[in-house]
Amino acid sequence: MQHTKEGELLTHIILETFKLNGLLITEGDQLIQTLGISSARWKVLGALSESAMPMTVPDIARMMGQSRQAVQRLANEMKKEGLIKTQANPEHKRSKQLRLTESGRKMYAAIMQKYIPWINAIGEEFSSADLTRVSAVLQKLIHRFES
Repeated sequence: MQHTKEGELLTHIILETFKLNGLLITEGDQLIQTLGISSARWKVLGALSESAMPMTVPDIARMMGQSRQAVQRLANEMKKEGLIKTQANPEHKRSKQLRLTESGRKMYAAIMQKYIPWINAIGEEFSSADLTRVSAVLQKLIHRFES
């Protein structure tokens, strides 16, 4: 059995996505290393910062494409560090809701001070049309795999 042209291209895209993920983690860690936080924790802070509602560990895990256990470990560490706090969840007694503390909000703001100029500079290398098309294809792939 052989790949179709589309199957071969999609395989290439998937392999490039794996490589890009690793490079983004490395770049993210380097970008914020002086703040004493990792990309993994940045993702949790970002999920909580961007959400209008409190989130649970499973909510964040789904959003990040991570295991619940990995996010729970991060949440436990970040709670000890004072970056997040937990509160009762009226929907589920055992799955507490997470919120940013003031320290967590300040950390996320400090990260954004480094991130925004960095990402804007990279964005200048691409056209809006190209970025819009890439985003649409990635969203379609994500939807396909989440189904």
